[in-house]
Amino acid sequence: MRIGELARRAGVSARVLRYYEQRGLLSSGRDANGYRRYEGEAAVERVRRIRELLATGLNTEDIRTLLPCAQGGPGLVPCALSSGIVDRQMAQLDAEIAELMERRAALGAYAQVMRERGAQDRALAERALRSA
Repeated sequence: MRIGELARRAGVSARVLRYYEQRGLLSSGRDANGYRRYEGEAAVERVRRIRELLATGLNTEDIRTLLPCAQGGPGLVPCALSSGIVDRQMAQLDAEIAELMERRAALGAYAQVMRERGAQDRALAERALRSA
């Protein structure tokens, strides 16, 4: 199948497919006229798997490494390589979540101080209006 048909069936743009090919995630043959030719339903499934793995936050280098473990249905075939990459990504996400929680707590403290100061300012303004 040609690039346009693969793009349509996989729900991505032809530009995305060329990028995947450039990153080593997808391969194609060439027709005599130089047009890309993909291996049918297997290419559609491969693009879908790439999209699934990208949605997890993995980068294209890790995905290229994992693709051989991502054949034959959802998930990954368990192997030392896939487990190591997934464990590393999960540890990175845990660290990012912890950092975000710290940042949220700090921002929440600022918000609390702002609310308290706003209430104090309103009370002072009301007192000033009563005494005037």
